[in-house]
Amino acid sequence: MMKSITRTAAASLLALSAVSTQAATWELDQGQSIVIFKYSYEGTPYQGEFGGVSAVFDIDPLKPSACKFDVTIPIENINVDSPETLDYLLDLEMFDVDQWPTATFKAEKCSLDSVNSFTSEGTLTIRDQTHPIAFPFTLEVETCDGQVCFHLTSEVTVQRLDFGVGQGYWANTATIPNDVGIEIDVYAIQK
Repeated sequence: MMKSITRTAAASLLALSAVSTQAATWELDQGQSIVIFKYSYEGTPYQGEFGGVSAVFDIDPLKPSACKFDVTIPIENINVDSPETLDYLLDLEMFDVDQWPTATFKAEKCSLDSVNSFTSEGTLTIRDQTHPIAFPFTLEVETCDGQVCFHLTSEVTVQRLDFGVGQGYWANTATIPNDVGIEIDVYAIQK
C-alpha cells in the first residue's frame, strides 16, 4: 500500500517538473493566492487576510523530502474589516509592526503522508520569537494560464502567545483565545 502511495505521489511531483527531472523552483502567484487567519474576540469569530505574502518553493520531483520553503508575510499588509481592529493588531502589544514588520516560515524537508499530502518541518518566526512547526499541506498539479502550476492548501493552528502576539491586556485568553487558525490556499508557478 505504501509503495503504491509513494509511486502515485512521485508521479504527481514528476508532473510538476513538466519536462525537467531536476529540482524546480516555484514562486507564489499572489493574484491567485490567499492566506487567512481566524480568531475570536469575546466568543465572536472573526477573520482577516495576510496580503502581499511572497514565497519560493524548491521541490525536487525525484526526492520530495528535499523540499525547501521560504515564505515572507508582510504584517503591515493585514486586511481586516475594522480600522480599529487593524490599529490594535499592528500596535506594540500585538504584532508590533514597527519593530517586526514581517513574519517568516522556513522549511528544509518534507515527509510524504499520502498520495498528495505532505508535512514540512520548519520554523515560524513572528515578532522576535522563532519556534518549530509542522506544516501539513496538500499539493495538486494544475494548469494556470496554460502552464503547469501547483495548488497548495493547508490549515494549521498557531498559539499566538508563543510568539508574543498579545501582551498586557491582550494576553488575556478569555477575551482572545490563544489558538489562531491559519488557512492557506495558494498557487505557485515555475520560475
